Amino acid sequence: MEVAAASGIMAAVNFLKTTKLTVPTTLSTPCPWLSQKPNKLALCAPSSVPRTNFLSVLTRCSTKPDTDTNNNETDQNPTLQHNSNSKTSSYHPSQPNSNEAISSSLSESPPPSISRGLVFDLGLTNSWDSAEIGSPVVKRFLSDDEERWYMWYYGNSSENPGSDLVGLAISSNGIHWERGNGPVRSSADVGLVMNCSQDWWAFDTSSIRLGEVVIMSSAKVRASNAVYWLYYTGYSSEKVNLSDDDSSEFDLKNPERFHIYNLSGENGSTGKILKSLPGLAISQDGRYWARIEGEHHSGALFDVGSDKDWDSLFISSPQVVFHGNGDLRMFYHSFDVENGEFGIGIARSRDGIKWVKLGKVMGGGIRGSFDELGVKNPCVVRNKKDGKYVMVYEGVGVDGKTSIGLAMSTDGLKDWRRFQDEAVLETESKDGSWDNKGIGSPCLVQMDGDGGDEWRLYYRGIGNGGRTGIGLAVSEGSDITSLRRWTGFHL
Repeated sequence: MEVAAASGIMAAVNFLKTTKLTVPTTLSTPCPWLSQKPNKLALCAPSSVPRTNFLSVLTRCSTKPDTDTNNNETDQNPTLQHNSNSKTSSYHPSQPNSNEAISSSLSESPPPSISRGLVFDLGLTNSWDSAEIGSPVVKRFLSDDEERWYMWYYGNSSENPGSDLVGLAISSNGIHWERGNGPVRSSADVGLVMNCSQDWWAFDTSSIRLGEVVIMSSAKVRASNAVYWLYYTGYSSEKVNLSDDDSSEFDLKNPERFHIYNLSGENGSTGKILKSLPGLAISQDGRYWARIEGEHHSGALFDVGSDKDWDSLFISSPQVVFHGNGDLRMFYHSFDVENGEFGIGIARSRDGIKWVKLGKVMGGGIRGSFDELGVKNPCVVRNKKDGKYVMVYEGVGVDGKTSIGLAMSTDGLKDWRRFQDEAVLETESKDGSWDNKGIGSPCLVQMDGDGGDEWRLYYRGIGNGGRTGIGLAVSEGSDITSLRRWTGFHL
């Protein structure tokens, strides 16, 4: 079954009223992206809803964006096609109508020298993302006369600081964002779009964080059949314990916590290492998501390695790149206990659901480097101009300080070379700056069309008191090794 046939399933996902559904077995045509057929699809709508018969809602529904475009990363007539920075032939912006959209601008703007690069701050008091935000995944879509941007990110509130959820914000320029205070209530809404699983046996009951959103379509169909694939990290309540001789000089955490939640000085970041695994959810509008159960008994796509493997503790930040028809690569990070460092590994898949690990591709840098203690939170992009692969990642120094590094590869597999063993973006030096304590979780966007040849780098920043925000740096022309924090539009 091509994606056109799969759109029937996705139409049901879009407005489905159930918490669980079973994939029908009577579909007549084979579906390459569901060749390893999952047993169930678990709806990830941000609120619980009554059950409805699955077959009764298999009706056509429209979605966005129009991703009917050529892509030089695929074969000439692929069944599945990846679309990034997609050209759209028609686009009518949807206005949020149920969950009142608000601007991401600060009510009291700090001085420019303090907020340099900041484009997305914490949500308003009592909103779902008022305490912490991060892991931006940004996509740009072009039409003949306008553009639009989607940003998925994780957030949590002071009422439930230990549980990360996923939200969506939209923009017309990638700078000024519209967000929602609560759950989305329609396919034109913004706000909270995905909760933790309610199934006690699932791998993602405690927290969820973004990895990547891959957009698939068929070259023979139009936008209404595009499908969003969201790869994410799911955290359970299962704790991972390190023995005394495995202890490090820094406080290893999974997930990391930054915000100080009470006046006594207790920091939500101290000491917890939760087991995390990679998951997959699909959507036709980027707002209503259905989980795909993987091969692992918890519903995850795959498990951690054995005791002696480098990724035996946890799997985090799955980031997927579509190389070609039947060839998807997943980059992820873990903590290599034997070598005492964070590392990045790779797995490969034909259908995006069943994965085979290929091993570790990057570890800690040279002595004294910004990433001596390891690398994590990778973002890999295939350069549209020369076909080479670019990886931006979060480097960890021996003092725990985080910066953003750059590596390149010709084949996107194991031949990764760092850029001069230096960070391409470091923390802001000014004490009062919003990102003076650490930066990471990079997301790289290659501009084209009216955007010129520049690159945009979105990232999570950490400031005083563990306050987080999302920032932006831009390249000087097409030189990705020269990044500067965004300071405003230059006419």
